[in-house]
Amino acid sequence: MGAAVNPSELLEVVPIHVPAGHIEPAADSYHVLDLHAGEPVGASIRLDGREMRGPQRRGDINLVPAGFAGRWLFAAPAHALLLRLAPRLYEEAAEATRSGAGARPLQPAMSMQDPHLAHLGWMLEEERRAGYPNGRLWLESAACAIALRLVRRSPPASRSAELSKRALPKWLLSRVANYIDTYLDQDLSLGQLAGIAGFSVPHFKVLFGNSVGLSAHRYVVERRVERARQMILQGRRSMSDIALDVGFAHQGHLTRCMQRVLGIGPAQMVALYGSAPKHRRRKGPTKLS
Repeated sequence: MGAAVNPSELLEVVPIHVPAGHIEPAADSYHVLDLHAGEPVGASIRLDGREMRGPQRRGDINLVPAGFAGRWLFAAPAHALLLRLAPRLYEEAAEATRSGAGARPLQPAMSMQDPHLAHLGWMLEEERRAGYPNGRLWLESAACAIALRLVRRSPPASRSAELSKRALPKWLLSRVANYIDTYLDQDLSLGQLAGIAGFSVPHFKVLFGNSVGLSAHRYVVERRVERARQMILQGRRSMSDIALDVGFAHQGHLTRCMQRVLGIGPAQMVALYGSAPKHRRRKGPTKLS
């Protein structure tokens, strides 16, 4: 998997640097979370006829729904991270988590405090800086997490008890698992997996997690680690080739993921077990069937 500029149409991560003075960006077709990323700066923000004056601090979020235009006045240059979320993902998240209530239109918000959303933003910026090594599946999982969080912040936020307990049927779970194993070397997306199962992206995210006890991204990482482990122990390929063959961005990405999943890296595994050992192989993740 190579780096991508815009890996997914569901979410775009855009760092911006704005000068002091007035800023009046045009209305966006996406929902925009404006996450303040720099030093505190005095600001005046006007959204939907409402105005807020005061400092913008690191982690403050201004939520600008699709179709809304705002006006900013900064006392000094400012730095922010824009998370542009596809409106359909928010609508699908509302449909998946509410008992027939549908999607309540998002309302503008200024200097919103939400550590969970801010944490997702910082992780997304780190992923962007690294060139998106975790691919579309990780990015779209983060996009879903943002959409679900926004739904739960927008009353009525009653989560469907039925959905929270539901899981994918075994035959459908097996179909998704077989697809993952077949295309493990590809830049899989949550949208692809949801399409295989016949659900919206947020709905699939919830059902898959209920079924497996892991996020779709974590499950795919564990399958890739297991396949890499088998290939490493066969001793026939270079580490860099193995990394690419099982879907990791590069050898370093394989090493980090293997250490997280198995507690041991490729080099240590070879040192301990050698090639094609007869015993003491560490048991890998269980394959769904």
